[in-house]
Amino acid sequence: MKIGIVTDSTSDLPSYLVEEHNIQVVPTILILEGKEYADGIGITRAEFYTRLPALRTPPTTAAPSIGDFTAPYETLFSQGCDHIISIHAASQLTNIVNVARQAGQEFQNKVTCIDSGSLSMGLGFQVIAAAESAELGLQSALDAIASTRKRTKINAALDTMEYLKRSGRVPGLAATLGSLLSIKPMIELTDGEVKPIGAVRTTKQADERILNSLLELGELERLAILHTNAEPRAKLLLNELMDRARKSIPREILFINVTAVIGTHLGPNGLGFAAVRK
Repeated sequence: MKIGIVTDSTSDLPSYLVEEHNIQVVPTILILEGKEYADGIGITRAEFYTRLPALRTPPTTAAPSIGDFTAPYETLFSQGCDHIISIHAASQLTNIVNVARQAGQEFQNKVTCIDSGSLSMGLGFQVIAAAESAELGLQSALDAIASTRKRTKINAALDTMEYLKRSGRVPGLAATLGSLLSIKPMIELTDGEVKPIGAVRTTKQADERILNSLLELGELERLAILHTNAEPRAKLLLNELMDRARKSIPREILFINVTAVIGTHLGPNGLGFAAVRK
């Protein structure tokens, strides 16, 4: 059985991995000053984060259409795929996976849609696991997704609560930390829920908390350093990690400037990680 893999652009997968595994990536929608952009087209991530603080109207995001999913499904079936795994961003935070399911209904039970419960490389690593196991069959790919999800941890330190608060996507978190806009909130994404795990007052303290969270995980199978236009901080984090736990981290580490569709709700100058424990 030949398995095709589809995801959406919130997976933050680097283009070389998309090409290597023939993954179909459906772009989500960014609405910026009244203009719609397909995620990753027409505006770079660096440009977006540079403009974000000065925007008079906050940007918004939208899920792709049913037709946006139908097209890549048809492409993969035309390439000889017998079944498709379509794996997407957490349903608690976006409607993407529900749209994918509606599109999949047109293909007579040949499309399995999965809610990853995650975002960015927390989703991306599940997609890669599925692609690497697809040759062994559908069940092996589904087992690889479930195993990766169980072992994945995503933490982040935001520069401010402002963007999460105004997004309205996590009202409980906003209620908990929203009155403390001068602090750097620490958050964790678990099973589709964004949870507060603390707060600090300086960027240095935030970086130390992120580093310590990584060190506590032990040996890692996969690791992505995530940032929202804060590459110098991301590199310092990796250097410190290499000094203190070189033998516990994978040889290939991804550096991801998080897509604008996610960054809209996080704001610039954030730092975090997606890690899969061995």
